[in-house]
Amino acid sequence: MSQSSEPGAPQARPGMRPLPRLIFLTRWLQVPLYLGLILAQCVYVFHFWVELTHLIEAAVGHQQAIDILVSSVGYRGPSGGLNETMIMLVVLGLIDVVMISNLLIMVIVGGYETFVSRMNLEGHPDQPEWLSHVNASVLKVKLATAIIGISSIHLLKTFINAEAYDVKVLVAQTVIHLTFLLSAMAIAYTDRLMQPETADGH
Repeated sequence: MSQSSEPGAPQARPGMRPLPRLIFLTRWLQVPLYLGLILAQCVYVFHFWVELTHLIEAAVGHQQAIDILVSSVGYRGPSGGLNETMIMLVVLGLIDVVMISNLLIMVIVGGYETFVSRMNLEGHPDQPEWLSHVNASVLKVKLATAIIGISSIHLLKTFINAEAYDVKVLVAQTVIHLTFLLSAMAIAYTDRLMQPETADGH
């Protein structure tokens, strides 16, 4: 009896035919897309520090920085300097950038791990907890949840600076946020229905 037929011996993997091999290799075409998202991440990092620098300069009384912040956040309240509402709007904008950056990381790392190639991060101290059980369905649910968080920040910024917006805009943003929320719930429910039941029936 040959060694390959012995119990416990590794089974030889049959070679792929040329066409399936070519189709499978096309997954690497996604790599430039993920590299582009990394460049977008760099742009967000630059934008974050520019806004933070303007906020610090405005806090020490730099009028030009205050004018830049008023223009960037669309503030329509009483002028005269940096106030609590302006600070809150700028900080919410910074949080918005961070949440979008987190969304980019999930798409880059999770998408590459799911659709391109394994990163072999098992046992790495910095491995994200969610990456250990990520798949296409889990990634969709996490992305939907992240989008809801980003939408919540935008809606809060709009309500804080409501004087600068028409009622129709406020209603439209609220409806859009609720649509995101319902869509995420539908995605999560659909994913749960598609999961096979465990042996105990739960």
